[in-house]
Amino acid sequence: MAQRARSVRRHARLAVAFVLAALLACPCTMAASTCTGRFPNPITDICWSCIMPISLGGLSLASIGGQEDIPNPGSPLCSCGVNPTVGLSIGFWEPVRHVEVVRRSFCLVSLGGVDLNPGIAAPDAGRSVDAGGDQNSFYQAHFYANPVLYWLNVVADFPCLEKGSFDLAYLTEVDPLWNDDELTLILNPEATLFANPVAQAACAADCVAATTGFPRPELFWCAGCQGAIHPLDGHVPYHLGGVRTAELLAQRLTAKLHRELLAWGRHGAPGLCGPYFLPVMDKRAYKSQLTYPIPATAKEAGRCCQPLGRSTVLWGAGKEYPVRGEDFGFMLFRKGNCCVGY
Repeated sequence: MAQRARSVRRHARLAVAFVLAALLACPCTMAASTCTGRFPNPITDICWSCIMPISLGGLSLASIGGQEDIPNPGSPLCSCGVNPTVGLSIGFWEPVRHVEVVRRSFCLVSLGGVDLNPGIAAPDAGRSVDAGGDQNSFYQAHFYANPVLYWLNVVADFPCLEKGSFDLAYLTEVDPLWNDDELTLILNPEATLFANPVAQAACAADCVAATTGFPRPELFWCAGCQGAIHPLDGHVPYHLGGVRTAELLAQRLTAKLHRELLAWGRHGAPGLCGPYFLPVMDKRAYKSQLTYPIPATAKEAGRCCQPLGRSTVLWGAGKEYPVRGEDFGFMLFRKGNCCVGY
């Protein structure tokens, strides 16, 4: 009897090991059975101190908690138009865009979990393990126009705010480039130049720069500590956690929209007189704040929003949990400089 019991236990262990090996070796879906989410509460889910610092020319006027900033035009005076109107050069960070990274196609988690599927075939998110043992992943992503300051009427008659309403601007499910590494080369053919160990090793410097301040704009093919911007699609060959992967895909989608001229620049001297084409995204012009599943309103080192590419080890810890906590939403604060005429 003892020998038979040992034999049964041995076969049970072998069966469990076989099942685990099969699960790790083959692709597995992460599609949620239901679509859940939450509309970000503008009072409790948005870190309003990220608007700071407000600058006049090169001088910082207001900053709470040592908020980080990029260089502003040096002169406090500016002029715009054919018949120049002299004004003041103002700079601030405007919460104006929202990105969500989701497992289920057409699931709008930032609208409370609305299933928008019109019957179009689109791949759900999934993970797999390649021959080398590395875990790969794929997610869909959505881009919203969300000029919170304008539609809340926080500041009345301020000409520098982007005017508009909350709007779903982009769905990757209807974009054939988002699911194809080769087809997306139409948008970023330069990716072939950086698909080598030397170019990727340079991203370590971008990670250091993003962790201590802002990422390096000249390393435009890097996404800081999250890896590589290219390819501009939803495939991630090194999945090391949901928050990290979602932050990377938020960067990729924003860079993709810049390349498609759907997102423009508003910062620096060129931005004083209005938006301008910026086909290569300036990574320094954005800060991100996690709003879903757990809003990152607790301040890490005095701040609750982070420059693109900053390591998620600190601010992303504990922000992911099974089932309902594996989709992610980010508020994007965009740097803007504006010439306020008088």
